[in-house]
Order: sequence, then structure tokens, then C-alpha cells
Amino acid sequence: MLFRSSAAICGAVIALAISVTVARSEIVAVHSSAVVTAASGDAIVGAASMYNPLRPGWREGGSNTASGERYDPSVWAAAIRTTLRQKFGGVQFGARPKYALVEAVGKKVIVKINDVGPLLPGRIIDLNERTMRHFDPSLQLGVINDVRVRPLSGDYWIPGPVG
Repeated sequence: MLFRSSAAICGAVIALAISVTVARSEIVAVHSSAVVTAASGDAIVGAASMYNPLRPGWREGGSNTASGERYDPSVWAAAIRTTLRQKFGGVQFGARPKYALVEAVGKKVIVKINDVGPLLPGRIIDLNERTMRHFDPSLQLGVINDVRVRPLSGDYWIPGPVG
């Protein structure tokens, strides 16, 4: 009986330690607006849409991105229009990740640019599912207009919301 109680307490302490670590990593992912503004390049303005090649019936792309990573709907990532590839320092197979600041509807988020594509006219970026939910929690809009996307220099960014 004593052994079971000790094991339960030990398990609870481990679970608490893990939850604190996860919570801290979420807090660290929020950059201050001043740092992001200072590090940002020229803004590109246009429309954003969402893509998720893992959804049934999806007609574009596959599960691998241009960088060689598998598409993951749960990370902060996006695909830029193919013609913007060089403005973002090139998005190439096996290359270091590129980052961008995306601003729309009064919100800001840092995303990893890991894919490119021939987007529909007027669209400059395709957001993955998690990123689109940040701007449109119900996913009902489909397209977000007047989106500002700025390449970020360096490779030290942590993707996520900007506070």
C-alpha cells in the first residue's frame, strides 16, 4: 500500500514538472512587438488563405513541404507565393528555416515559412490550420484580406503569437 502511494505521488510530481515546462515554453514563444518591429523587413500586403493537404478531398500539394518537412497542421507555419521565394531568402529543401511576421485583424504571429506554392491571384500567403485559427478561430472566413507579411532576418525566432 505504501509503495502504491509513493508511486502515485512520484507520478503526480513528474506530471506537474512536465506541465510547468510546457507552460513555460508557451510563454517564451511570445515576442514583444518592439523586437519584432525592429527586426522586420519590408511588408508585403495581400490576402491569406488556409491550406491543409492532409484533409480529405484536398486538391493541392502533398504532405511534404518545399523545405522537406512534413506538413504539420499543429505548428505555426505557412507557405508563401512562389514568386516571393527570394524575398524570404529562399525556401529550399534542407535549408535553414525562414521566418515571417504576419499581421491581420489586429493580431500578429511569427510563422515558419517552410513551403511555397502557386497561390490564387491576390494571395500572398497560405497559412496552415493552426495559424489560420489564430486569425479566424471558426475557419469560416476562408480568406483574410489586408494581411501584412514581413520577412524576419535571422534564424532565432520562435513561432507563435506576438504580444
